Amino acid sequence: MPIQRTIELHHARQLNITRQHLDQAERPPLLDVIRDLGCLQLDPISAVQRSHLLVLWSRLGAYDTADVDALIYQDRVLFEYWAHEASIVLSEDYPIHRFRMQDYPGEGGWSDRIRAWIADDVSDLRTMMLKRFEAEGPLPSRAFEDKTVGSLHSSGWTSDRNVSRMLQHLWHSGAIGVSRREGIQRFWDLTERCLPAWASQEVWDMPKVVEVAVQKAIRALGVARPDHIKLHYTRHRYPNMTAALVALVSQSLLEQVTITREGKALPGTWYLHTADIPVLERIQAGAWQPRTTLLSPFDNLICDRKRLYMMFDFDYHIEIYTPQAKRQYGYYVLPILQGDRLIGRIDPRYDRKTRTLAVQAVYAEDNAPIDTDSISAIKQSISDLATWLGAKTIDISPQVPPQWAALREN
Repeated sequence: MPIQRTIELHHARQLNITRQHLDQAERPPLLDVIRDLGCLQLDPISAVQRSHLLVLWSRLGAYDTADVDALIYQDRVLFEYWAHEASIVLSEDYPIHRFRMQDYPGEGGWSDRIRAWIADDVSDLRTMMLKRFEAEGPLPSRAFEDKTVGSLHSSGWTSDRNVSRMLQHLWHSGAIGVSRREGIQRFWDLTERCLPAWASQEVWDMPKVVEVAVQKAIRALGVARPDHIKLHYTRHRYPNMTAALVALVSQSLLEQVTITREGKALPGTWYLHTADIPVLERIQAGAWQPRTTLLSPFDNLICDRKRLYMMFDFDYHIEIYTPQAKRQYGYYVLPILQGDRLIGRIDPRYDRKTRTLAVQAVYAEDNAPIDTDSISAIKQSISDLATWLGAKTIDISPQVPPQWAALREN
């Protein structure tokens, strides 16, 4: 049996950051960034910018957000489906997501209730909606809200709630997809019209789906334990993962590694994709290029909070749903990534009417750097964000750590 590779924790962090294109290496094309991330989580909150767009800015700097819409709703190389949560995923990965569509809603408990609801209460609604999509093309939810839709006179099964639930059911089960958006309003259509003609219709069995998805998750994470994989990419959709990991190791696609911190091994079984060994070796040789940027609250690097704390010593919780008086940091807080450390966070809000980026507070982590170069890099990141948003003014609150007071200087 070969000697198990040992990786220092800071090198594991650097590999994770490199694989997610948050280092200073040359920026790849937009689609390649999304391909390596696997998915972009969608969220309607736009206190600064929509999260999936902000995730890409963190990696690419200033770019045209219209290019993302074009990839989804014109070129169809991306589509909306369920990955981490509601997400943007790749059309080339359709067989992975199709497996969930065919299995939806699963078995037991809530799934049985969904099946009973469809069979007993709203089967006519389902039929009517699919017929309308087939005949009329893309439609928003409001097209079905009238209780006397078409020639059907109902006692109420076309209520807003049933319409919304049915659209979600049809989406999850793969019957319909998001054809386009107007703002955050989705226009739904039959799935085959939301995918490119070249999207594979091949049906993969469960072992192949899991083996491919496991590899995508591990590559995006750099190194990962099974519990990390479960919460990444196709979250909670890795049945019989142990068998997949064994198979991938036997095929020399994965290798087990040891992650150490100050000479002590971290717990658990860790995996590295063998395709990333050359990247890791360059990092270990000192070729890594750090940079400073800001991260969305839903960024792929930080979406697993337990892993984030283990690997980066950074305790982060979204406080969007926390009452204002109980928030520790703010409504939509962006962590500050410097190199392979998360050194602080800012609480920004973008006012589109006045085109002002207001930084309502800045917080530094314990032992955050206080050198001039680090402070200048944070300031530049805020400025770069403002420029990309189209802000005319940056207003930084006096609530800034004393050691970072220079952030407020012109």
